[in-house]
Amino acid sequence: MPRRKPDSRHPTPDTRSSKLPFDVATVLRRVRAEVAQYADAAMFELHDRGHTSLFEQLVACVISIRTYDEVSLPAALRLFQRAPTPAAVAALGPAAIDRLIGDATFHEAKARQIHEIARRTAEEFGSELPCDAEVLTSFKGVGPKCANLALGIACGQRRISVDVHVHRVTNRWGYVSAPTPERTLALLEEKLPKRYWVEINRLLVPFGKHVCTGVRPKCSTCPVLEYCRQVGVTEHR
Repeated sequence: MPRRKPDSRHPTPDTRSSKLPFDVATVLRRVRAEVAQYADAAMFELHDRGHTSLFEQLVACVISIRTYDEVSLPAALRLFQRAPTPAAVAALGPAAIDRLIGDATFHEAKARQIHEIARRTAEEFGSELPCDAEVLTSFKGVGPKCANLALGIACGQRRISVDVHVHRVTNRWGYVSAPTPERTLALLEEKLPKRYWVEINRLLVPFGKHVCTGVRPKCSTCPVLEYCRQVGVTEHR
């Protein structure tokens, strides 16, 4: 009786049992090579375009929450072109900020948050935010994800920012097993070598968008399939 061909939509049991021991250095090296063909994660690209201050990075991260990079990056660039300093952003007022970032999800609430961040940055910190996580998370709407990413990019601090892509991909790999981004962050801080703490967000945002997608990931062409445990994957390309 001829053997039935495996359904490519579903990982087979023997495929999962033959995985190589997870080598994070090799995996991230391969991911780095794979994502070189895609656009950079928005906040890293913003930095490379000269918007390097902690204020700019923090505001850009607020804009990016639940918003695609293709939308959040142009929105941030419009805002900073119009108002390049915290005082200038504060002077715009929430309504004008809202018009500039109007493509972003929850733009009205974000405009009010950004105005308050700009006002406090200008008035309380002399227009230069300190590289202090407690200060950043004291702003409404700023959690560990944005604080860590902004501090990592603008201040060179070794911090991990766990967004939906970092959470999904590292758990799918089987590198961590966590039900929430907060728990993923704690586990990554325990086991991920510190030299990758900032870069993992830069790598896994485009990797999660284009390869290890939320629905039907591209397992058949994935450069790290032999290491990935494919946790939770029931259908793939």
